[in-house]
Amino acid sequence: MEFTALPTLVGGRVRLEPLAETHAADLAEAVAVGDLWRTWYATHIAAPDDMADDIRARLALHRAGTQVPWAVIDTRSGRAVGITTLLNLEPEHRRLEIGSTWLGREAQRTGINTEAKLLLLGHAFESLGCIAVEFRVHWHNQQSRAAVARLGAKQDGVLRNHRVWPDGTIRDTVVFSIIDGEWPTVRQSLTQRLAGHA
Repeated sequence: MEFTALPTLVGGRVRLEPLAETHAADLAEAVAVGDLWRTWYATHIAAPDDMADDIRARLALHRAGTQVPWAVIDTRSGRAVGITTLLNLEPEHRRLEIGSTWLGREAQRTGINTEAKLLLLGHAFESLGCIAVEFRVHWHNQQSRAAVARLGAKQDGVLRNHRVWPDGTIRDTVVFSIIDGEWPTVRQSLTQRLAGHA
């Protein structure tokens, strides 16, 4: 399967479907709860009024072959509650990054993120034949760093002064990864965690 393939991935609580402009209204509503897009380290989250433009930009990156974007659908409500993406695609090295992900506040800590990551990791390791999957997180985003560690990813290191943000601040990026030999244990752990959210 091509690294840029965009299949629908289905779990019990979550469906990852190809991101489309039809998701804009749901996503604008999800991001508006608690003004999620105003979180200072979340520059990749669009404001409600900018959501349609953000989706179009992500679709253009997919057409260019650099990113693979999904809408995260809560199967209980049938509504889009976030976005997740494969990026830094390196098929020649059989590795990629799961990132540029956000979930509306009401979907956080519900098992949705855990199952979405389980689906994406299964896609990466089992369908694409990856030998490593990476996660990159802002040093100061403690919630996301803890969430990535709970997935079973190990911290590889910190890229110091890695990115200059639009407001001029500098981002240190924490890099985590899961490698293919770890995937069976990670899969089992995530499956057991999901059983607690049933």
